[in-house]
Order: sequence, then structure tokens, then C-alpha cells
Amino acid sequence: MATSQSSSFEDRQGPLEPEVRLLSVREIDSSSHAYPMLSHDYRYNEMFVDETELRSKVPDPVVLRGVGGTTLFGLNNKFDELYPSTLTGRLAPEEFRTTVGGVNAILSKSIPFNLKWLMCGCLCCCCTLGLSLGPVFFLSKRTKSQIVKFLESENWRLYSKLNLNWRLHREQCENSNLRQFIILIEFVPKLSIYAPD
Repeated sequence: MATSQSSSFEDRQGPLEPEVRLLSVREIDSSSHAYPMLSHDYRYNEMFVDETELRSKVPDPVVLRGVGGTTLFGLNNKFDELYPSTLTGRLAPEEFRTTVGGVNAILSKSIPFNLKWLMCGCLCCCCTLGLSLGPVFFLSKRTKSQIVKFLESENWRLYSKLNLNWRLHREQCENSNLRQFIILIEFVPKLSIYAPD
């Protein structure tokens, strides 16, 4: 009695297991709009651009040069606080002036002190066989590392979220063999985290 009831139930409801059918490649291509998950690879190619193409569309970095009257070991005592027009829409002028003002505050404290040590070292250079210039090199290196750490903290605090990167960079002067330090504001391209490897 029980078997006849179950068989009549199957006749009314149909088979219990769903039908499984393999699709050919032509069917996948022709029915990609009906089965969006089947065209997964094709959608990736359309949605995501190559990383080299993204980097080629990134604008050139903004260069901030020293505008002060004193340069010691390539490091000027003041950077330009004039807001560049290329940062319009990306960064507020107040944030820009805060960061450049922080760098200038470090330079205004350290450069005059380093200059005094340089003058003392030059006066005693003959007596000490050049050893008196050692503290000047150490102080200059410490000033550079302070600026680098300050810019890294600013990048971590704000600029990484805005796809910007501030860094201290050494470049050669145009008309001489001397080198100077500049601040580069680089634009970091947005890379999608969903792009395939």
C-alpha cells in the first residue's frame, strides 16, 4: 500500500532530482546574457584595465622646490607653500599648507643650528684634520630623516586615503653637478582589488 502511494506521488510531482545537462561552448557564448555567471572571464576582461595602462594615465608628480636663501648639503631652509593648481579637487589647500608648514618648521629649527656647527667646523678644520666637520654631516642626516618620518606619518594619516604619496627626493641641479632635495607629491593609481592575478 505504501509503495503504491509513493509511486503515485512521484507521478504527480515529477522526478525528485533535477535534470543535469552539460552545455557546449557555443551555448555558453550565445546564452551569456541568460547565464551571467558563465561569462565570468569575459566580464573581467571588459571591466578591469591593465595595470600598465592605469599607470600611464596617472599625471606627473607635483614638485616642491626650496625657496629659502640658505641651502646646506642640498637641503634648503624653506619649501614653497604656494598651492599648486594640479592638486585642485584632490587635496584641500589647508591640508597642503599644514604639511608644508610642518616640513618648514623642522627646517627652521635645524638649518640655523647646523649652519653654526658648519662655521665652527670650518674654523677648526685645520687643527682637527677635518674631524670637526663630522657633527655637521650627522646633524644634516638627522634633519633629512626627521623630514622623511614626518612625511611618512602624513601619508599614513591622510594622503594614502586620497591616493597621494609625499616623499623627499634628491635630484641634480640643472646648471651644475650639485644635488638638491625636493618634495615630490605622487599620484597613486587606483587598482581594483577584484581584478584577477
